[in-house]
Amino acid sequence: MAKRRIRLYVDESGDHTFRPAAVDDPHKRHLCLLGCAFETEIYIKDFVPAFETLKATHFAHDPDDKVILHREDVKARRFPFSCLCDRAKAEAFDNDLVGLLKKSSFRAFAVLVDKATTQGKNFGPLPSHPYHIALLAMMERYCGWLAFTGKEGDVMAESRGGREDTSLKSAYRTVYDAGTRYHDKDFFQSVLTSKELKLKKKEHNIAGLQLSDLLAYPARRQILHEIRRGYALTGITKVCVEILDTKYNRQEYTGKIPGYGKIILA
Repeated sequence: MAKRRIRLYVDESGDHTFRPAAVDDPHKRHLCLLGCAFETEIYIKDFVPAFETLKATHFAHDPDDKVILHREDVKARRFPFSCLCDRAKAEAFDNDLVGLLKKSSFRAFAVLVDKATTQGKNFGPLPSHPYHIALLAMMERYCGWLAFTGKEGDVMAESRGGREDTSLKSAYRTVYDAGTRYHDKDFFQSVLTSKELKLKKKEHNIAGLQLSDLLAYPARRQILHEIRRGYALTGITKVCVEILDTKYNRQEYTGKIPGYGKIILA
């Protein structure tokens, strides 16, 4: 019997460099990588149509120039999201987004990297780059979940262009070819269906990447609040993290999320 196919869609919140200004600034000190894993059949049949319907319902719709949901643009009310300056329209959109999140079937993984304390530490085969460190930790948990549940899958992230894409693909390939301190290469190769990281640009309108973009910031805020480095959440951000808590990867027997769905590297 063929294994069920999964794809993990990954995006980040926060600065992803070890530049001194990004390490010393408390607002840029933490990077959060958020991944949403969908069973391919469910993603195609249920999630993508529902996601496109959400956008078509609330924003000016052109079938040849589809709306791309990007949290920063939504927050700033940039076109085509300027209609959300109307409070009633904003509430209607938030309510429909919450409804979609609740009914969507995906498994979430979040990795928070404290750049002030991880800089210079040895995390295995990858270079000391915050995004790569987070990706390694996420792949270990994602592949562990795939192995435990008898599934197989791949990983897609948002393209950032040029040298960064080359470096990110190299980091993924290093894990695939060499393994990590905790798992050998056979562990990863037995469940990953591709030796290459898939990268897509924002304009490709990938629903899973847009979802990860929307949820990465709430995930970072939630974890920082839990470790007493951030303030309490309110409004739609609070609602999103409450839903995320029902989606996080967890230890199958105990339901434990820390270390499985939420990973803190400090």
